[in-house]
Amino acid sequence: MTTRHRVAAATAVSALVIAGGPIIGATAAHADEVKPSVPPGTEPSASAPVAIDSNAPGLKIPQGGTLAPVKVLDIAEVVEDLGGEQRRQETNETVMMALQSEVLFPEDSAVFNAQAAARIQAIGNEINQSKATRIRVFGFTDDQGSYEHGKELSKQRADAVHNELAKTVTNPSVVFDVRGYSEDYPIADNGTEEGRKKNRRVEITFPRGAGGG
Repeated sequence: MTTRHRVAAATAVSALVIAGGPIIGATAAHADEVKPSVPPGTEPSASAPVAIDSNAPGLKIPQGGTLAPVKVLDIAEVVEDLGGEQRRQETNETVMMALQSEVLFPEDSAVFNAQAAARIQAIGNEINQSKATRIRVFGFTDDQGSYEHGKELSKQRADAVHNELAKTVTNPSVVFDVRGYSEDYPIADNGTEEGRKKNRRVEITFPRGAGGG
């Protein structure tokens, strides 16, 4: 059973639509300066709209000014299992699968449990269908324990998922970008166990296939 959330944002002023750009795909393996973006749909709830005076001088186009070209907003669709064990996020460009660590590993371990391999193989089969050539595998932890331990554990878990994916992904030229980010980039509140469970995760991101619906 799933809960479906559609996430979209746009700002319209004088029939203008200003949109964010597409999510960038994977970079060369182990380029540590690149960091993952905040997953769409996890931002704080928006506050009430600010009242706008349509006659304000700052909103009027200066004499001789022109409108910028209209851009279409990239829309992200997020589907999450009722228990939150698996989260799927799709945009026009990419697919991201986030698996909670509990469904893959015992506590404080990077050794797969009995069900983990089948989950990773299913994702690998989808990657084959998309004909992806670059795959990101990012590990994350909660904020419990030291940052250094979380960095090591999250990288070990990302490595384990990468190694299992490599057994299934058939493209010989595929490039993996594998990293561990410790407690950085939480997607939920670390102040509750429910939130910490969501933050302990491995994310697999790959380009969406041309035939994706």
